[in-house]
Amino acid sequence: MNDPAKPPDSKSEAEEPSKPRRFKGPPTLLPFAKWWPLLIGAFTGIALRLIFSGKPGGLFSVMEAPFVYLVPALVGAVTVFAAESKGRRTWGYYVWAPVLANSLFVLGTLLILIEGLICAVLVLPLFGIISAIGGLIMGAVCRLTRHGKSTIYGFAALPLLFGALPASEVDLTRVQTVERTLLINRSATRIWQEIHSVRDIQPDELNQAWMYRIGVPLPLAGITEQTPSGPIRKVTMGKAVHFDQVATAWQENRHVRWIYRFYPDSFPPQALDDHVTIGGRYFDLIDTEYTLQPIDPDSTSLKIKMSYRVSTQFNWYADEVARLLVGNFEEVILAFYRGRAEK
Repeated sequence: MNDPAKPPDSKSEAEEPSKPRRFKGPPTLLPFAKWWPLLIGAFTGIALRLIFSGKPGGLFSVMEAPFVYLVPALVGAVTVFAAESKGRRTWGYYVWAPVLANSLFVLGTLLILIEGLICAVLVLPLFGIISAIGGLIMGAVCRLTRHGKSTIYGFAALPLLFGALPASEVDLTRVQTVERTLLINRSATRIWQEIHSVRDIQPDELNQAWMYRIGVPLPLAGITEQTPSGPIRKVTMGKAVHFDQVATAWQENRHVRWIYRFYPDSFPPQALDDHVTIGGRYFDLIDTEYTLQPIDPDSTSLKIKMSYRVSTQFNWYADEVARLLVGNFEEVILAFYRGRAEK
């Protein structure tokens, strides 16, 4: 007999066609539960950063190509794969979600003190671009094939495989020069004096420079001393940073060229990120020149020219970042000397 509780035309559960079960992800226990793919991607990046703790130029070095290019791509791919396991996402998601996951990854390295602020800020745009590419590739794989899981394994294996290989011995040195010029309404003699006797620098005089806003210690003083070997300017900065600028060209009131001399204790621990220490494996300042050209008795054109070196496996990016920072610094320091001279 028919069950009176059921309509006559209803079918039993056994007769209903089976439907594919869809994974619905973890239970929604938190208000930000939809962010779980981003968190998975971020934690993947942090885990790889802990593995890539080798010495500069050695195996699993964080400044080598396997980490810089492959780990952000992995973060993006993992984020998209985790999201796709819950439901189809848009092409836009494949871009913004990896970028956000990568930002959380970089923030996490700061919070657990395995990365410094300077490096984090400088590398974040590059990581964002690469992670978006990784997300788009993973999104295309999930849409067009059924090999998402094997693809994600490949993404994870690549940085580990290449990170275990010795670094390339190819000469990566790239030397560039940046210069800026500013008109100052003072005589060349007065400006020359200001350049060689810089004392009691206040934070608001130089903190407009981008490099100081992201963590480089602010200068405190720069005093030129006459020594038996020639003029030397002693530079002191915050966090006990100190070094010499040795004059290799000197024309009174007209031109000076300095090269840099560093000491074993010029950069105390934690003063700068290890990866961007001046004179290190990846970056160096070569020289700085000031040229004063009198326009009339009460105005002078002051030009600063700085040469620097970058030596990375991603010079195309590092060079542009260095150029922006050095150029911005030159503009700020010229304005500083104008302010001091015209005061």
